[in-house]
Amino acid sequence: MEYRLLGGSGLEVSVLSFGTMTLGGEGRFAAMGNVQVEEARRFVDLCLEAGVNLYDTADMYSAGKSEEVLGKALGSRRKDIVLATKVFVRIEPGTNKAGLSRRHIVEACEASLRRLGTDYIDLYQAHNFDSLTPLDETLRAFDDLIRAGKIRYAGCSNYSGWQLMKALSISDKLGTSRYISQQINYSLVARDAEHELVPLGLDQKTGIMAWSPLQGGLLSGKFRRGEGRPAESRLNTLEAPGTVDMERVYRIVEAMDGIAAHRGVSVVQVALNWAMRKPGVDTVIIGARNERQLQDNLAAATWTLSDAEMEQLDEASALPLPYPYWHQRRFAAERNPPLPHTR
Repeated sequence: MEYRLLGGSGLEVSVLSFGTMTLGGEGRFAAMGNVQVEEARRFVDLCLEAGVNLYDTADMYSAGKSEEVLGKALGSRRKDIVLATKVFVRIEPGTNKAGLSRRHIVEACEASLRRLGTDYIDLYQAHNFDSLTPLDETLRAFDDLIRAGKIRYAGCSNYSGWQLMKALSISDKLGTSRYISQQINYSLVARDAEHELVPLGLDQKTGIMAWSPLQGGLLSGKFRRGEGRPAESRLNTLEAPGTVDMERVYRIVEAMDGIAAHRGVSVVQVALNWAMRKPGVDTVIIGARNERQLQDNLAAATWTLSDAEMEQLDEASALPLPYPYWHQRRFAAERNPPLPHTR
């Protein structure tokens, strides 16, 4: 397992991290999985054996049940891992129960600590942007939790480029701890982040944690041109994240098929390996509903796509450049070179 520094921090994380959306099985998350404590312990065993040290959850996953299951599954091994969770989403009725106000951040942190059975969180992340709360209030609250020893680092998730840059600038102005990471949807299907979030992450050393690298299962190999929907897929009850062009998906899967057949690996491993090799990506979050899926996902860290294979996948998944990037590429390319296509 390869380890990378998360953003500009000194925190070492495994290139694959374990996401726990399948733990708990409550409410709408039941369609994603129903992994309970005993099975979760086995998942943790497999991840630790493979070298995974980063475990990511959120208070909203199964309304807190995912945190409870993960905490029990980790047990005494909690000290050996990097534990990450998130705050933003409402999980109970009432005022001040959502968003990124100081009150909600502090109360939600205390609740997550209780559910996880720990006295500190390594990485506490804003799960979304809160346009109603002043950023300085949010950032000071995270910084106070760091100073109090309740959390070690703060990160964000699902911010736009300008929102993240504004947050980093305010942190610099206030002298508070910066977001060290941004958790974003990034996959062969979802490459929109390459326009702003990836360059921002590289420039500001805000490490990328890629979520849904299989784009909700579209890159699992179950969805192919001319075939109906698979009988078993969470996309039968849930929508894939983002806007999806199925013809483009089929083109990407066909390119992955050729590489997977040549290497003797699964298309899932090809998709994960592509994300692991992209500039700015420090860790790729994998999840699983069963042990077989988890073992296949973990195997993606045991080999590496070649530069030629990366170029082939980049070509198959290419997106048109939006303004002003097409204009900069066409008329100012000398001063605006493209990003490298691999780390």
